[in-house]
Amino acid sequence: MERRGGRLVRRRGLRQHRREAARAGRPRCGAGQGRRRHRRVLGGRRTGPHRRLAAQGPAHRQRRPAGRERGGRPPVSRHHIIYGAGAVGGVVGGLLHRAGHRVTLIARGEHLEAILSHGLHLVTPHLDETLDVPAVEGPEELDLTGEEVVHVAVKSDATATVLGRLHAAAPTRTAVVCLQNGVHNERAALRWFGTVLGVCVMLPATHLSPGEVSAGSENVPAILDIGRVPALPDGRVDPLAEEVAAAYTSAGIVSEPRADIMAWKYRKLVSNLGNAVDAACRQDDDAKELARRVRAEGEEVLAAAGIEVVPAETDRERRGDLLRTTQRGPGSSTYQSLARRTGSLEVDWLNGEIVSLAHGLGREAPANDLLRRVANGLVDGEPRSVAARDLLDRLDRA
Repeated sequence: MERRGGRLVRRRGLRQHRREAARAGRPRCGAGQGRRRHRRVLGGRRTGPHRRLAAQGPAHRQRRPAGRERGGRPPVSRHHIIYGAGAVGGVVGGLLHRAGHRVTLIARGEHLEAILSHGLHLVTPHLDETLDVPAVEGPEELDLTGEEVVHVAVKSDATATVLGRLHAAAPTRTAVVCLQNGVHNERAALRWFGTVLGVCVMLPATHLSPGEVSAGSENVPAILDIGRVPALPDGRVDPLAEEVAAAYTSAGIVSEPRADIMAWKYRKLVSNLGNAVDAACRQDDDAKELARRVRAEGEEVLAAAGIEVVPAETDRERRGDLLRTTQRGPGSSTYQSLARRTGSLEVDWLNGEIVSLAHGLGREAPANDLLRRVANGLVDGEPRSVAARDLLDRLDRA
C-alpha cells in the first residue's frame, strides 16, 4: 500500500501484472524462461517447501529462452488454455510452455496464488524448474476468440461445472481437448462445443502442494494419444488431433493422433477402476486381489455392452519401456484427491461408469458399486484406512 493524495492505494503488484498479462494473452515478465525459486539457506541446507523435492536427488536445473521449442523450431501460434493446472494439467501446461508454446493456466485457490506469486514449480527426473506461466482463475478473465485449444484437465466430477463456465466465456467453435480419465467427459463437452477431442492419459504425475507439480516417468514424461470424438468417417485422423499431437511431441511428450481414441480410453478406464482401492484400502495382498476383481468385473460389463476396448496386450506394448518411474509415487489421482482433502472424488465416473452400464443391461456390478460407495464415504476421512479383506468378505457373502 502507498499513500496518494491522503488516500491509501494498493500498489500494482507482480500478481496483478501477471493476471493482466494472462487476460491480454501477452507474455509476462520472464515468460518462457525457467527460473529458480528463491530459497533461504541456513547452514548450507535448503528450507521452504522444496526441501523435500530437493532431497529426492540431484536434478538438472536449466534456463530455456522464450520463444524456442526443442530442435530450434519457432513456437506454434495456437493458444493452449489448460483448464485445471493440477498434476496432469500442470505438467502438460508447463512442458508446452517450456517448448515455446503460448500457454495460459486456469487454476484456483492456494495453487493459483502460488503460481501467481512464485511461478509453477515443475519437477521431473530430468529437470527442476520454476516457470513463469500466465495463470487466471477462470475463462471469463480471458478474451477467448474460438481459435484457442482448451485442454480440460479437471477431475471428472468437476467437468459439468467447468464446461458451464467455459461455454459462458468461449464461442461454440472453440476446440475442447478432454485431458482426463473416464469416458463421459467427451459426451458432456459435445453438449456445448462442436469440436471435441479425447486424450488417453498415461502420465504418472503428482500434485500435493500449492504451486508444485511433478512427473515421475524417467524415459518420457507422458504418453498422450489423442483423437476426435466422435471419430471421423472412414477411419480418418482429425487434422486438429494431428496438430495437438505435434505440440505435445515438441514438448517431449509421446503422442499419436488416433481415429479410435475412445477404445484406448475404455482400456484406461479398466485400469483406473483400481484407483478406488488404492485410495481407500491399506496396501497389501488383499488390496491387490480386490483391484483385480473390480477390473475383471469391468471387463465383463464392457464386453456384455459390446463396447470396443483396446486389448490389454496392445496397451502394454504401447507403454513398453517408455513409461518407467524411478520411484513409487504417492498414489493414484483418486488417492491424491483424498490426501489433499478436495471434498470430492471422481469414482462415480470411473467405477460408477461400470455400474451404470451394468444397470443398463439389467445386471449388477457389485464390486465396483461397493468400491464407489466406500471411497465416497472417505471424502472427509483418512485415505487408505479400510481393510480390503473386509470388502472381499462382503462381496463373497453377497
